[in-house]
Order: sequence, then structure tokens, then C-alpha cells
Amino acid sequence: MVVSLVDVGRADRIFHALADRTRREILALVLLGEHSVSDLARRHPISFAAVQKHVVVLEQAGLVTKRRHGREQRVGGNPGTLRDAHRLLDQLETVWRARIAQIDEILTEPNDPEPNDPEPNEGARP
Repeated sequence: MVVSLVDVGRADRIFHALADRTRREILALVLLGEHSVSDLARRHPISFAAVQKHVVVLEQAGLVTKRRHGREQRVGGNPGTLRDAHRLLDQLETVWRARIAQIDEILTEPNDPEPNDPEPNEGARP
């Protein structure tokens, strides 16, 4: 049984945000250091508005934070949320490894006939 460290809605937002390549690229940049939204937009072949929307999705997932610095918005990464997602994936891996181990046990059990089952040749005519 998985005891989630991340609520289901939050996990959905995190993995939805990480599902997009552009958002992953933005996240990688801002985890290295703060960037303005304008700088992020210059680095991608999409409009400023599209980059802003990607940043909003990342922010709603808790993967980045935004702050005003004069006339620009600065975006920084939030590694804590990534650690939460990592822990959740570790929990899921533990569950699946346990299930695989159970399957292995079932497959490697000796195939002994049940005590009430007739012997394979019993009742056969010579």
C-alpha cells in the first residue's frame, strides 16, 4: 500500500507540468538560477505569452516560484517539489517490485497436485 507523500491532485499537477518538453526545459534552466520570463522567452521559439503560460503551469504545480524584481518577473526553481515527486515515484516502484516478487514466487512454486486430485494415470485403462 502506498502512503502518498503528495496528495493526488498535487501529483497530477506536477506530472502534467513535467509532461511537456518546453516546461521541462524551462524548469531545468530555473533550477540552475533565476531567469526573467523575457529571458526564458528569448531561449524558446515560441511567443512570450506561450512561455508565460508554461510558467503559470509550472507555478501551479509548485515546481517554480515567481517574484517581481522591478519591471520584470523572475522565475526560480523549487527543488522541494521535485523531491516530493521523486519520493512518490520511489513509493510506486516499491509497490511494483513487491508485486513482481509475488509473481516470481507464484511462478517458482512447485506444481504439486492437490491431495484430492487423482493421480495422472489413476483410472486410466491399460
